Amino acid sequence: MPAPEPAGSELLDAVHRWGPAATPHGEFRLLPVVLERDLALLVRWMNDPVTAEFWELDGPAERTAEHLRAQLDGDGRSVPCLGTLDGRPMSYWEIYRADLDPLARHYPARPHDTGVHLLLGAAADRGRGTGTALLRAVAELVLEHRPRCGRLVAEPDIRNVRSIAAFHRAGFRTLQESELPDKRAALVVRDRDS
Repeated sequence: MPAPEPAGSELLDAVHRWGPAATPHGEFRLLPVVLERDLALLVRWMNDPVTAEFWELDGPAERTAEHLRAQLDGDGRSVPCLGTLDGRPMSYWEIYRADLDPLARHYPARPHDTGVHLLLGAAADRGRGTGTALLRAVAELVLEHRPRCGRLVAEPDIRNVRSIAAFHRAGFRTLQESELPDKRAALVVRDRDS
């Protein structure tokens, strides 16, 4: 039986300390979002029509800021991050405790399941295998730094076939389709032993 985790270890507030990961596209890092520094960039990305279709955070800056503040002011169950390649911000990530999230009501959640949301910011970073490479890197970072996490989960909209394909190429498999409050989703998982 595993030893009990230290107090606070169930939260995700140390994601930025996970360090870099090598990818075919460069050195990847997760950095915590700093609202004052990152809001304008994230608003631009959220207002890209491809992103807006699935994230639904387009519109004024306050809409994106409100979404970020809910996590930044929260209890550490969900952490918003910028993903950088060789120091260039190029993606947005949310790493979250899926088993402590409302999502857990829609699938057979396991303790310490860790969820990921991803968007690639610029059109130039899409369609080149970048998403797949970054998903692999983040999965390895999560599994390395969260030893009690047995699997990662994500819930892309079933209409987002490119995203689902990237998850599959990164070692995730579709567990089920789920009717969530805001979308019909493909619930994908990557097990630790995959």
